[in-house]
Amino acid sequence: MIQKSKKIMLVGFLATCLSAYLFGVSAAAKENLAKKYKPSTPKEKMDAYIKFTQILNIIESQYVDEINTTSLVDKALRGLMTNLDAHSSFMDTKAFKDLSVQTKGEFGGLGISIGMKDGALTVIAPIKDTPAYKAGIKAGDIILKIDDEATLGMTIDESVKRMRGKPKTSVELTIIRKNEPKPLKIKIVRDIIKIQSVYAKTIDKDILYLLISSFDQKVVKSIQKAIDEHNNTAGIILDLRNNPGGLLDQAVGVVDLFVDKGVIVSQKGKQKSENIAYKAHSEHTDISTPIVTLVNGGSASASEIVSGALQDFNRSIIVGEKTFGKGSVQVVMPIGKDEALKLTVARYYLPSGRTIQAVGVTPDIIVHLGKIEYEEETLSIKERDLKKHLEEELEKLEKKSVKNREINATSEDNETKEDETVITEEQLYMDLQLKSAVDILNALIITNKGK
Repeated sequence: MIQKSKKIMLVGFLATCLSAYLFGVSAAAKENLAKKYKPSTPKEKMDAYIKFTQILNIIESQYVDEINTTSLVDKALRGLMTNLDAHSSFMDTKAFKDLSVQTKGEFGGLGISIGMKDGALTVIAPIKDTPAYKAGIKAGDIILKIDDEATLGMTIDESVKRMRGKPKTSVELTIIRKNEPKPLKIKIVRDIIKIQSVYAKTIDKDILYLLISSFDQKVVKSIQKAIDEHNNTAGIILDLRNNPGGLLDQAVGVVDLFVDKGVIVSQKGKQKSENIAYKAHSEHTDISTPIVTLVNGGSASASEIVSGALQDFNRSIIVGEKTFGKGSVQVVMPIGKDEALKLTVARYYLPSGRTIQAVGVTPDIIVHLGKIEYEEETLSIKERDLKKHLEEELEKLEKKSVKNREINATSEDNETKEDETVITEEQLYMDLQLKSAVDILNALIITNKGK
């Protein structure tokens, strides 16, 4: 039994929609689904419950095969929840158990976040340094098949189950990618997913670059630590590209680091208990350091809250591409001990009152993914300096030759490694969006418009 009163009310709603699912939905009914329902009268509710019971009795007594009533109801519930929205679902015993595995932060899988977009199973983003990321999966890829199973009509939860498995086993995804002439088949080897949520680097010594790959429970502390360690920072770049979201309190906490007052985000639902506003606090807040935030089509949920709130507060310039558009709230409601409903109960609203659900966040400055082609400075020497210059270059070659011999004599373990805490100029030119963000941030620093 469901224990809360609001969940008991939910059963009546489920039963009403369930009968429609069993009979099939006509074109006219589908059109009506888009409209708001008027509240049912007590008589209408009772008629709906009776109708549902009658249908079950007819199926049990006359269907050609033997039917297990529990199994029948479970299947109907799955169909019902899928037709509510892409994020609501009915979880049987196995699915409910899988949920606990999913929330532990370490599991066997691909490292990929997915959602429904325009009715297609779509990659929100691959998580950095996971099997999916290394295999070349990209945000916006449409998953056509998982192994040999077509994803048409498959729910998000069902697809997640199929992609999960024992570490070191493989799965093949058939994907449709923009500008590719035919579907691509990508084989990915499952692994234990361990996520590092924050990567801190410097650019030109005085710019702090913070890549947030997902919003787990350590994000705010990690960002605060990085800021404290780089106390000479003139500007900050928040990179939320391909960040599929995570914990709401961490998203709120990140915005709270840079905003001292106002509602960061609010959620509104049918029940008053779901109407919550999350406000900024003035303690330990940096309201002066200029910020540029990077987003793209793989930025969803919590990352949209962060970028959208910073944009509404005029606290950051948003650069990149339009975000995914997931701004709804799901809660898991246990049914008995082993089953549950995952139900959308509210939507998120940004400080200005706008929603991000199915809309996303539009950047202040649109910059598409790409790289910058450039030519290095050519040799330019006056004739009187030529002889001296050539002698110096010959001397450098001799020294370089000796140095190369010394390096080759050492083991690979002693080879000079690239500093992973610094983003080089060459790396900037390989990332047009990041290079644009740096240029914009430098302009903000110079003109002091970031305050």
